[in-house]
Amino acid sequence: MTKNRHEISSSALSVIEEEGRAILNLRKMADGPLTTVIEKLSQCRGRIIVSGVGKSGIIASKIVATMNSTGTPAIFLHCADAVHGDLGMVQKDDMVMLISKSGNTQEVKRLVPFIRNAGNYLVGMVSNMDSYLAHHSDDVIYVPVEKEACQNNLAPTVSTTAQLVIGDAIAVTLSRMKGFGKEDFARYHPGGSLGKRLYMKVEDVFDGTNRPCVSPGESIQNTIINISAHRLGATVVLDDDEILGIITDGDVRRMVERGGDLGGLTARDIMSVHPKQTDVGALAVDALEIMEKNEITSVLVLKEGRYAGLVHIHDIMKEGIG
Repeated sequence: MTKNRHEISSSALSVIEEEGRAILNLRKMADGPLTTVIEKLSQCRGRIIVSGVGKSGIIASKIVATMNSTGTPAIFLHCADAVHGDLGMVQKDDMVMLISKSGNTQEVKRLVPFIRNAGNYLVGMVSNMDSYLAHHSDDVIYVPVEKEACQNNLAPTVSTTAQLVIGDAIAVTLSRMKGFGKEDFARYHPGGSLGKRLYMKVEDVFDGTNRPCVSPGESIQNTIINISAHRLGATVVLDDDEILGIITDGDVRRMVERGGDLGGLTARDIMSVHPKQTDVGALAVDALEIMEKNEITSVLVLKEGRYAGLVHIHDIMKEGIG
């Protein structure tokens, strides 16, 4: 059936509002069973095994991903696969969280006795307190759901959103209890922007083979050619290995704007002395900070005290550091 724009907007808004109300309704859980569960999970000496089936299984997998990235070792276990060999991944020091809206699915009923017999702590996350899972768990997190957001009240929507929010609350609170900081997060996300800010060094981002430099007596014409050839917007003035200064394309523009006879000028005449410097072993983010603080686009790179090249702001920004 064709829907007009207003009907489409109203439908989308109703889903958002329905799920929003369900999330806010979870607030009363914070000072009850949820807190108890988090306290017990914080004492886990093994991994937290999160399990579910269907849409709840997808949510369980996401919760595991969040826990692992925030400092809590966790493993996803599919209910159906558990009784066909995967139950072996559950070790004696592990704790298990089993997610099921009804708490009565056959996969859940088959898995729970094995968890109980092994002596692992079991917490159930359910929307039905009068269910098999609720009656056979050590602790129960009740996720109240009046109705799903779909028109048939069938597709898991509100329930799975609520489950995910509870999972986030558990994962983040455990992370805070562990004192999990930015450095820890970066260690688990070395490819992310935060990890790069904390670990990527200047030597990882600049091209050490691109080493623009001119002698102090070089003509202005050749100096400009050197700057253009290396495509870093600057060149360094060297007297043997001694760094005398730097000439940027901005210096060249200002020289031209001043006018006068340029024919007799040399690199020494227009260079800026005391150029900003960094070391190959310095963090790239620190080099970026130097550039931003001084409103420049490149910094000299030193290796063992000698000129090794230039790191340009684009070298750093293209790595997602900024």
